[in-house]
Amino acid sequence: MVNETALGEYLRARREQIGPEEVGLPLSGRRRVPGLRREEIALLAGISADYYLRLEQGRDRNPSTQVLDALARALRLDEDATAHLHRLTRPERSRRHPVPRRAERAADGIRQLINTWAQTPAYIHGRLMDILAANPLAQALTPVLTPGTNLVRSIFLTPASTAAHGDWNINAEGTVAALRALVGPDVDDPALNELVGELSVRSEHFRTLWSRHEVRPKRSGTFTFEHPQVGPLELRHEKLLITDTDRQTLVVYHAEPGTPTAERLTLLASLASTPQPSPAERGARDVRRP
Repeated sequence: MVNETALGEYLRARREQIGPEEVGLPLSGRRRVPGLRREEIALLAGISADYYLRLEQGRDRNPSTQVLDALARALRLDEDATAHLHRLTRPERSRRHPVPRRAERAADGIRQLINTWAQTPAYIHGRLMDILAANPLAQALTPVLTPGTNLVRSIFLTPASTAAHGDWNINAEGTVAALRALVGPDVDDPALNELVGELSVRSEHFRTLWSRHEVRPKRSGTFTFEHPQVGPLELRHEKLLITDTDRQTLVVYHAEPGTPTAERLTLLASLASTPQPSPAERGARDVRRP
């Protein structure tokens, strides 16, 4: 009953993050647990406390759309979190006997396409935020976008590699919430469990954020970055879901025309397209110097 357990975990996690004063309930008595009590959420949602308890314990498999919407209102969920709540009870396919996933790979056509964009950084990430492909300019923008890197692992296990990417705490919170949005109800996926298990052991901050069950897809916006070679860059990023794939995403960066960032991005593109000497070549050149 994987999906029912996931629903219960989600309801409990979200309930524990809401204080009585946030929903107009009086602070009465000593509270032994954080957030709202089960009976308070049931009252706010207009359902019986016993029925809500069955939902949290995974003993009810098919709550109605009306009940889910009422719970979403009681839990003060936004549109993305409400959609996630519905997906937990109506997954796209059964997860009782999960089929092992093949290793993710970016389609050759998309890979070739982004490699023709000499002036536009672009990369593709998979459902667990693994970098599947990145063009040279994206990799020149930051080594974090090297294919094979996992964005979540980089943020929490090598924070220095993302130190120049803006506010680290905001980035970390958004990345964990985006990972929840990407995996949806697939909480029994072995690759996800391996990633979450590793990060939970090695990063207390990740463990705390993951336990909150926040769901928020990463959408288009502004990316501020301090590049060591060309200086500050303020880039727009557009996120496009690739059809015919299992939640792979194409991310494209671009600068406002005529801005200093546009000039710096052009300079970076020039540097990225210039062949760099190998360590052996640099050593030989140093030896030849008088």
